[in-house]
This record gives sequence, C-alpha cells and structure tokens, in this order.
Amino acid sequence: QVQLVESGGGVVQAGGSLRLSCAANGRLSSINAVAWYRTPPGKQRELVAQITAGGTTNYVLPVKGRFAISRDNAKNTVYLQMNSLKPEDTGVYYCTLNDFSSGRAYWGQGTQVAVSS
Repeated sequence: QVQLVESGGGVVQAGGSLRLSCAANGRLSSINAVAWYRTPPGKQRELVAQITAGGTTNYVLPVKGRFAISRDNAKNTVYLQMNSLKPEDTGVYYCTLNDFSSGRAYWGQGTQVAVSS
C-alpha cells in the first residue's frame, strides 16, 4: 500500500510563492508518473502539472512559466514550486501517483492553497 502526503499549502498574497511537497510512503516501482491536480472553489478538479519517472514534465497553459514540478526519487518526493501566484490559483491541491508496474493509482489528501488579491 502506498500513501501520499501533501504539505506546503497556505495563504499567500498575489505575486507570492509556495512550494508544495508530495511524499510517497510505501513500496513503489520505478515506473511511475506523478501529477498535481487542483480543485478551485466551485469548480471541477483540473490537472496542473505532471512528471514522469524519467523527469519529463508537462504543464497546463495557465501555469506554464510560473509553476515547476520536480522530483527527488531518492526521497520519493515530488515538488510543485509555484511562483507569481494569482487569485485564480486558489484551490485544494492534490498529488496523484500512477504506478504502471502495479496498475494502481494513488491520491493524497490534498493541501489548501489560498491566494489573496
């Protein structure tokens, strides 16, 4: 069983920065991809960024150039560096891990990000 624990959320003014962490506890294969999603208030969950085991990254257009996803495989941790935050970045941020070896997907409990104008 794998558990994902997010941290790093908080309240920040527009233009500020936050770094989210997603730590995976448990046995993982090396063939996996991790993504960050967010659920803005009153809206559906949406993809923010993703990273493969090899380090290939992908971002949705609203965050491209402002957010950076990275991973430390030795620590089983994925990070989301969020810069130049905007009020529309407000939401609950979740990390998810797809373990392609087992075919399982895991979700964290979420961390709240609030950006004030």
